[in-house]
Amino acid sequence: MSQTLPAPTGTDASSPGPAELRARGRLPRWAPWAVFAGALAVIAVLDVMSSLNIALYALYTVVLGMIALYVLSRAVEGRRKATDRLVTSLVVSAFGLAMVPLVSLVFEVVSRGVERLDVEFFNSSMVGIVGEGGGAYHAIMGTLIITALTTLISVPIGLMTAIYLVEYGTGRLKKAITFLVDVMTGIPSIVAGLFAYALFAIFFGPGVRLGIAGAVALSVLMIPVVVRSAEEVLKLVPNELREAAYALGVPKWRTIVKVVIPTAVAGLGTSITLAIARVVGETAPLLVTVGITNSTNLDPFDGRMATLPVFAYYQLTQPGVPPEYAIDRAWTAALILIILVMSLNLVARLISRFFAPKTGR
Repeated sequence: MSQTLPAPTGTDASSPGPAELRARGRLPRWAPWAVFAGALAVIAVLDVMSSLNIALYALYTVVLGMIALYVLSRAVEGRRKATDRLVTSLVVSAFGLAMVPLVSLVFEVVSRGVERLDVEFFNSSMVGIVGEGGGAYHAIMGTLIITALTTLISVPIGLMTAIYLVEYGTGRLKKAITFLVDVMTGIPSIVAGLFAYALFAIFFGPGVRLGIAGAVALSVLMIPVVVRSAEEVLKLVPNELREAAYALGVPKWRTIVKVVIPTAVAGLGTSITLAIARVVGETAPLLVTVGITNSTNLDPFDGRMATLPVFAYYQLTQPGVPPEYAIDRAWTAALILIILVMSLNLVARLISRFFAPKTGR
């Protein structure tokens, strides 16, 4: 009895052979680069005739390059491969265009801010400074103190709210809290500043400016971020771990403390760190609640305090005469803020990497 053997892979009658593939044609690997380089050269000629700005220069180059690549691929490789190259070019071009403002922002801030990134900028304030010199020691310390107070207020409230929503909440109360948290996530920052100012004005009178008021304003912005991120992290903890603890007779509160939170500690740490990075550069709430001062004030319960965002704002909007020195200080303050935010994001990644639960033996 004869048996029909299956055809070897790649030799099916419907699949094209090597000769057919060669007949169809295929663009070399360097063809897309050459096409976009040609488009860049064409736009450079147009730029000589009608000076384009950098945004239009990049946009025209991308559009012309994609059209030329599609036409060339359609003629050589066929419609299907040309469509694939077109979509690939769209995705890569979108990524490149998205990187243009980010790279230009970082380059501009670093190139302008590094001029005043010296020792004086970190160990002196603006007391008695009119033109050259001075520093942002008072603003850096104010930012660190207010951010620490904000974290101290927001993290316990946010974590306990997230634990309630995941472990205890049911019915209408859970839906109402979730809805309010979502609404708070979209609150404009100036509204949080006005709320904190109105709250402290009730007790201390109009015109009050306190560091703790700024911390309360930033907490209004930070708490919903902590709640939403921590809630998603806690939901990722397998229910089997909870059920195993309940089967051993462990109370629910102890299961949360000893099982759920340690399992999710990496995600919770990352969420908190990113939430801090979210509020550390806020300006509008601190303009309303904290104000600005040229001297160093390390007491958040007594008078105005300086912060880096507000310091940069005032140095840029009220530079004095000559304005160059104040503008340089503003750029350096912006650079320090970027470094601070980048450091917080790096810490979040390290927490996620080193404190994640180990699944191997």
